[in-house]
Amino acid sequence: MANPWLSVPLADYEGHMSSAEVQQSGALSDLFGEALAFRRPESVAVLGIAGGNGLDHIEANVTKRVVGLDVNPRYLDAVRQRYSRLPGLELYCVDLAETVVHLPPVQLVHAALAFEHAGVGRCLESALSLVAPGGALSAVVQLPSELEEPVGPSRFPFIQNLKSHFSLIDRTWLCKTLEERRFRPTYQARRSLPAGKGFWMGIFAQA
Repeated sequence: MANPWLSVPLADYEGHMSSAEVQQSGALSDLFGEALAFRRPESVAVLGIAGGNGLDHIEANVTKRVVGLDVNPRYLDAVRQRYSRLPGLELYCVDLAETVVHLPPVQLVHAALAFEHAGVGRCLESALSLVAPGGALSAVVQLPSELEEPVGPSRFPFIQNLKSHFSLIDRTWLCKTLEERRFRPTYQARRSLPAGKGFWMGIFAQA
């Protein structure tokens, strides 16, 4: 079965995420900025980079290697065009739900909604294996809402293709699992969203 992300135009995804009824793009960008400011990594990997939301927060004099992974090659083309100025930009087309990634590790791995879409099997293994000794994982998960489904209504029809491939992640379980893998929590933040939704970010340093 083809990955549903391959059928979602980037314009639809970005339009949905930035729409007034969703307002997730700005929140995700801000949280990535917080993670970068907290860790100040020389290298960073973004799982599910899409069109590169948040890459404007990268300081080229601090972060000298930027790795982006996504299943949709057209998304990677957009990142390459938009952020060619970034030093050490590496882009890889990979299905994180199906493949464990083996690349030189980085000081910060950022996974924003990656586990909701790609699961906590191979995607989580990739995230942890990419963390360099002494590095960290920043994970952003969507909090449940009593008012709306995890993937809400959208005027962008292709977004509905993602509904059956999106599962909320229990942050208590995630924290426990990461601590068992010797990643200790060092920072957390929350963002409120429309329709009772929200984001939670935890940064976990390798012990």
